[in-house]
Amino acid sequence: MTDSGKATGAIEAVAEAAAASGRWQRAGIVGAAIGVVAAGAAAGVALERATVGRGMRKRARLALDLAGPYGSLRGVPGRVTAEDGTELYYEVEEADPAAADAAAPPRRWQIFRRGGQAPPLTVVFSHGYCLNQDSWHFQRAALRGAIRAVYWDQRSHGRSGRGKDQADGEPATIDQLGRDLKAVLDAAAPEGPLVLVGHSMGGMTVMAFADQFPDLVDARVAGFAFVGTSSGRLASVTLGLPAAGARALRALAPGVLRILGTQVDLVERGRRATADLFAGIIKRYSFGSDVDPGVARFAERMIESTPIDVVGEFYPAFTEHEKSEALDVLDGLPGLVLAGDKDLLTPSEHSRAIAERLPDTELVVVPGAGHLVMMEHPELVNTHLAALLAEAADASRAPVPQALRELAVPRPATPDRAERVVSGGA
Repeated sequence: MTDSGKATGAIEAVAEAAAASGRWQRAGIVGAAIGVVAAGAAAGVALERATVGRGMRKRARLALDLAGPYGSLRGVPGRVTAEDGTELYYEVEEADPAAADAAAPPRRWQIFRRGGQAPPLTVVFSHGYCLNQDSWHFQRAALRGAIRAVYWDQRSHGRSGRGKDQADGEPATIDQLGRDLKAVLDAAAPEGPLVLVGHSMGGMTVMAFADQFPDLVDARVAGFAFVGTSSGRLASVTLGLPAAGARALRALAPGVLRILGTQVDLVERGRRATADLFAGIIKRYSFGSDVDPGVARFAERMIESTPIDVVGEFYPAFTEHEKSEALDVLDGLPGLVLAGDKDLLTPSEHSRAIAERLPDTELVVVPGAGHLVMMEHPELVNTHLAALLAEAADASRAPVPQALRELAVPRPATPDRAERVVSGGA
């Protein structure tokens, strides 16, 4: 069956279920499908588990929720207030000082030294749309104790508060997220070199931060990593749909999401009632290959936890996002751009465009991987990220343990070796 045929079949199946239950008649099933697209899980997949009973699927989900360790790692909690009064939640994990090896000779960042002691390198992780800081679970597990790390929940996501401006009717913007990141840095990492890591919307947040605070980037940022993200032109993304369907989606989605945002209780009941149907949709738009069922369920839980009105608040910001020129602020820094070649939400062509703008950056394209590549192929992402962190630590003369160096894969020495197409087992 073609992708368009799968999409039609999926939507028709959901419509039949909705008609039988009567739960979504007021909101409209087409609008509900579009809402799932905006949440990072669009219509376009066959109902691969249609032969499995609903009760069995529900029991399986509950079992995975109870048994799965994913998202259970926690650090020292902290909170900071954004410029509009929104409370932002973050967690800090400190490096084990006993594990640090000798620092490399100083280069550009001698400014970081204070009384002969170099402040530690801090890596700050920004998550994507409709996710939360737990989406970095596998990177967090690999890096614990090896390096100082900050994980935070973007406004209206995870444990952070709902956006105050959005509650007052103001639109969510990527620039605002960049200023939120600045607030988190001021509170959780006020000194020392930084490596900024962002996935999807989180990568856009880093770009907006660089655009608005170039002097801070020049003074403190020692490296960056963009995972499955884009610097612009997102309005042209088809989400794997036929051209006509993609055009209709772009035209209808903002208005439909606004309507759904006024019917939160109704829509959430509908999402729960058809959770087994949307699980396949979420899987298609999150992963490019088969993953452990516990990992797939972990992604479902994060997406399901994002209220539909939050989905609607943020969706328009992506079509307005354009930060290609802001990338110039990061030029010359150690950088990693990593993407899956089956990513339907931020296609790998967008990562290639970022790497072309930053010729010293390593580009890694993972065949068969989807949007949540850091959860789909965590070992691969971890090795490339560890290499970036080791390089940034050496450049800033920050201590880094030998275990981190052993985790790392060698980074390309010259720009002409910067692009790699690697398998999930590499």
